[in-house]
Amino acid sequence: MNHKILSLIITLLLSFITFNGYSQNKGYAIDVTVNGWQDTTLILGHYFNKKMLVNDTIYLNGDGQGKFEGDNKLAGGVYIIYMPDQKYFDVIIDDEQHFSLSVDKSDPVQTLQVNGNKQEKAFNNYQKFIFERQSKATAINNNIKDKSKTEPDSVDIWKKQLSELSTEVNSYWDNILKEHEGTFLSSFVNAMREVTVPNFYEINESDSLKQIRKYQYYKLHYFDNIDMKDDRLLRTPFFTSKLENFFSKLVVQMPDSVVKESIRVIDMAEGNKEMEKYLIQYTFNKANESKLMGMDAAMVALGEKYYLSGYADWVDEEFITKLEDRITKLKPNLIGNTAPDLLMMSPNSQHFKLSEVYAPVTVLVFWEPDCGHCKKEIPKLKEVVWDKYQDQGVKIFAVFTQHETEKWTEFITDNQLEEWMNVYDPYNQTNFRNLYDIYSTPVIYVLDENKKIIGKRIGAEQVPGFIDHHLKLNQQ
Repeated sequence: MNHKILSLIITLLLSFITFNGYSQNKGYAIDVTVNGWQDTTLILGHYFNKKMLVNDTIYLNGDGQGKFEGDNKLAGGVYIIYMPDQKYFDVIIDDEQHFSLSVDKSDPVQTLQVNGNKQEKAFNNYQKFIFERQSKATAINNNIKDKSKTEPDSVDIWKKQLSELSTEVNSYWDNILKEHEGTFLSSFVNAMREVTVPNFYEINESDSLKQIRKYQYYKLHYFDNIDMKDDRLLRTPFFTSKLENFFSKLVVQMPDSVVKESIRVIDMAEGNKEMEKYLIQYTFNKANESKLMGMDAAMVALGEKYYLSGYADWVDEEFITKLEDRITKLKPNLIGNTAPDLLMMSPNSQHFKLSEVYAPVTVLVFWEPDCGHCKKEIPKLKEVVWDKYQDQGVKIFAVFTQHETEKWTEFITDNQLEEWMNVYDPYNQTNFRNLYDIYSTPVIYVLDENKKIIGKRIGAEQVPGFIDHHLKLNQQ
């Protein structure tokens, strides 16, 4: 054969092999057969933030066959194949994205057959194993709870069986970590494992102190089995729940504690931009949406550290501008800060300065007579606070937020509020709306003897609790 022709054939063959190999690894292609379904749709989605987000939809032909495919690879994670009868099964997707699946619609998890995806095959085996052990554990626990069957000897036997099941599961997990080291399956399974907490038997302390040590250890090591630099874990059904459990049940619901633990958790993801982004958004939003009094301080701290500093470079200017304005309005009136001073005028043109009010507790309230809620809260404030605590020196500094005084003074007279410090700002000189974040009324603040804010944005019924607590502290 001519040397030039042979050379050309070899070149073309190599080009074909290269092109064919490239096309085989490009994007994703998942062949699916569902026995029992035909001429219907199938959905491919993934878990994210406790939701299912749709990636692809296909139509199954008359033989129950279809193919999910796309030009770009799917991000690694746990995916869901959702069927018309609302049944679904989970699939691990990582590096191997050209494979085939076959299931029966009656029980997709137990009947799943996989070709071309080792991780998914191992993941399905894991699911079957866990399902079987959970069923056994449930049956044993039901036996223990059933008093008609409960005898001392049998209970001990069942508890031993539970312990043996736990040992089996841990052994299975260990094998997965060993056999699939470095894979997403390994990272996923390890993240599902709970941290083992020492009993601290060797420490000669009371049981209550040992419980405190266990709690502290568990909180410190809560994320030991979770690789926070692995953003594939974001696309799993449990990751956000793990975060919620940590921040809701283990972290003391005080701003300083929330900020400290938020920063610690975010730092665990350093170097993985996607995970960092999610954790910053999650912790900031949790603080921002909290209904707990004073948690705005955590929002301010996290907002300044990650957003206003420019660290979160994925947000747009509009968000930063709005956040900066919000933080500017919140910072002066955070719990623990000294209340911004106000020099205001009474209806008879007498001046009162907030910082010069001498009282063990000062209730600062912003209101207006046309506000429906104010019509209920202001008389209630008189009933539960003024009538009860005026003899103990408690004062009420009541700020009328508008300018037309006729209805204001009528309301004061009608509700016998003349002994309060009733004031307003007729010339808009105090900037009270921004200083105290007044965008609606009524708004109540509770101040100590030094005008430090000890309570804010609470209802009239809650004010006595703050007063009693503070007066009690001062008596000690």
